[in-house]
Amino acid sequence: MKRVRINVGKVGVVMKNGDYSRALSAGTYWLGWSEEVRMYDMAQLYTSTASLNIMLEDTKFSRMVEVLEVKDNQIALRYENGNFQSVLKAGRYFYWKGLIDFKFVIIDLNKVEITEKIDLTVLQKVEVRAYIRVFTVQSFEEGLLFVDGKFVKKLTKGTYYFWNNAITVEVLKADMRQLQIEISGQEMLTKDKAALRVNFYTQYIVVDAEKALLNSKDFEKQLYILVQLALREFIGTKTLDELLENKEVVAEYVSTIMKTKSEKLGVEIVDSGIRDVILPGEVKEIMNQVLVAQKQAQANTIMRREETASTRSLLNTAKLMEDNEMLFKLKEMEYVEKIADKIGEITVSGGGKVVDQLRDIFTGK
Repeated sequence: MKRVRINVGKVGVVMKNGDYSRALSAGTYWLGWSEEVRMYDMAQLYTSTASLNIMLEDTKFSRMVEVLEVKDNQIALRYENGNFQSVLKAGRYFYWKGLIDFKFVIIDLNKVEITEKIDLTVLQKVEVRAYIRVFTVQSFEEGLLFVDGKFVKKLTKGTYYFWNNAITVEVLKADMRQLQIEISGQEMLTKDKAALRVNFYTQYIVVDAEKALLNSKDFEKQLYILVQLALREFIGTKTLDELLENKEVVAEYVSTIMKTKSEKLGVEIVDSGIRDVILPGEVKEIMNQVLVAQKQAQANTIMRREETASTRSLLNTAKLMEDNEMLFKLKEMEYVEKIADKIGEITVSGGGKVVDQLRDIFTGK
């Protein structure tokens, strides 16, 4: 006989001749000569190599342990005293009862949706990340969820978690902000066969993500082509002069034509307009010549108008001076004053007669 003591927090498993005999909780016990005791920490997983099925037939042992069965298509999240500890893969696990409050959440990996009540901080743990898929939909986006290629539902802004398994999960996202496409340097022919290049822009918003992503393959490219065709169609019905004089009509036409076509793509046209009309070099030179001729004609018209007004003013002044001798004299003195301002030096020759003549000119005598 020998005496053994099992401390608190420990469990003793008595083996007799190499076979399981019984389990001992905390306390003092006497063992026979052919018996030995193996100590186990109740805070640790029980990993004995002895036959567990035989041990579970012992009522006392079965009450002391918690048996966890994790199947091939499952994982288990292990919590100790309410805190996450680890992920358990497929297998059979034995934990001692009484010292630590163990909790297990069994996860069926054949599912896609995470229906278990699991805190987000646990889903972000390194040990758990390998078993989940994460998709983020920004505040300016709308997402479409597909499971095994089948559309399931729309997703609003937020972060979404799904179990990672053989099932295909995909999230398509559409930008719901105001967007813009630009048609740059498109060569087109007007009605009068004038070749030109046009830079055109169209602003739009996605109003139906399901139509945009499901009913169309690359809706942005299709929208670009439709705007391009509408632009070519309109410019081909206008002459160069009509187009240059009424560029805003182009945007109105394109917006009207695109209204019904854009609805099929799930988008709405907000605004359109021509940014630039680029003419070929020879056409530009001709246009410049026409512009110069027009400006010269306008300048000639203005000059003739001013000459006519000046002549009319002189005629009116002459009539007034003819009828008023004093006004004539004042006008004469005004011109003499102007002449005198221009004279810097006077050289007199010929005696006093010249001086008298100058005095008579400037004094009006």
